[in-house]
Amino acid sequence: MNKPTLALTIDRNARISIAEQIRQGITEAIESGVLAPGTRLPSWIDLAIQLGISRGTVKTAYERLSDEQLVVMSRSRGTCVVDNLPPGRAAKKAPESVPTSELFQDFLFPTGDFQMGIPAGDVFPVPLFSRLFAASARHAVQSRQCYGDPRGESELRREIAGQLTLSRGIKCHPSQVFVTAGFTGGLGLILHALSLRGHKAWVENPGFPPARKALSLAGLATVPVRVDSEGMDIEYGIHHAPDAAIALVTPGQQAPLGMALSLERRHRLIEWAHQNGRWIIEDDYLGELQLNRRAAPALASQDIYGRVIHIGSFSKTISPALRLGFVVAPPSLVETVADVAASLSPAPTPAIQMAVHAFLSEGHFLRHLRKMKRVYHARSTELSRIMKALGYTVQVHGLSVLINLPDGSQDRTIAHYAYNFGLAPSPLSAWYQSGVAEKSGLLLGVSGKEGESLLHACERLDRLIRKLA
Repeated sequence: MNKPTLALTIDRNARISIAEQIRQGITEAIESGVLAPGTRLPSWIDLAIQLGISRGTVKTAYERLSDEQLVVMSRSRGTCVVDNLPPGRAAKKAPESVPTSELFQDFLFPTGDFQMGIPAGDVFPVPLFSRLFAASARHAVQSRQCYGDPRGESELRREIAGQLTLSRGIKCHPSQVFVTAGFTGGLGLILHALSLRGHKAWVENPGFPPARKALSLAGLATVPVRVDSEGMDIEYGIHHAPDAAIALVTPGQQAPLGMALSLERRHRLIEWAHQNGRWIIEDDYLGELQLNRRAAPALASQDIYGRVIHIGSFSKTISPALRLGFVVAPPSLVETVADVAASLSPAPTPAIQMAVHAFLSEGHFLRHLRKMKRVYHARSTELSRIMKALGYTVQVHGLSVLINLPDGSQDRTIAHYAYNFGLAPSPLSAWYQSGVAEKSGLLLGVSGKEGESLLHACERLDRLIRKLA
């Protein structure tokens, strides 16, 4: 176990001795749970140097802690917090608090069956990726110690540029590609670069709440633009907020309703941005991972004016644990985005970047993508069949299935209670800026269970809905 750096404060003018101050500080850390059982404390020499005092003073403090049975001192292990504290000295560890905002309650906190946005873990090639990551981590440790390129490792940026050309039709130079900490890291990078505080931004309604929150935190006023069978209604946005500076869209597969932005609206949106000097942020959260049709082309591939900023992510296609995404910036923004990356938002650790590079360049990614499409299609079909048999109206929206609830049902209430039963559906109303959907519904992620376990999860959800509806 790593030795902690103790944040002890020494007052040389205090009436009590320095050894006693150290004893009190460590005792408080143990009893509050900051120092967990088994934690190894710094050696006498290390702590003495850290505090600028003599080793004997530290030794005296440790001996007093040992007398109180709070630490164990040995030659082999050093000084460690005891595994079992004496009666009455047990750590008063308070549970970790969770923010009460709807963002955490509806999207970031719940876990369980039907959780949205989580890839199927049982089909991820864990041994393969573990081998690639171990190799890249060893190389990173053994290589010359220096800061990595804040834009991302050049090999990965070249590979991403090549993949985007082939799979998404985006013609870009590696210098336009910036590796980020997932989609949110990419969005933060761009919002810093654009610096549009006080302006308006179009957002899809319904749309991804964390992205909407990010725009608000950046000082933009979000304007909800309705969505229909052709995606974001561009004319609605122009009519209600013609002076908006940004349009944030999911053109490939609208989140959460699943339709693609029509060709006519794509052209209208790009022309609006070009004629008015506006920016379009494309959230290509699924990339090629679309189940019922050939992947819709990226909006950036149709942009001849350099107004579309493309943001992609490996969270859905590989794993959200990577927290790895990328931005393709138009040429006019490259220098500004590079400065922001270097100053505020550098790329994640090179080890994980190079593991992903190997995963892509060796052909594993495309094979994995094909497998995931087959698995997700089968699981969405099975989930739809079960819910229809239970009497629900079902719509498949990409990697989720939307079930409509009985009139008068409160989808957020049902989702809240579902968390207590190991279920994590997403309430449809939470995706609307107004918080009110036309119909009450639950979005069910399709990446989880199958077979009997899926049937049982559906039956648990059905019983809860019927009880609360």
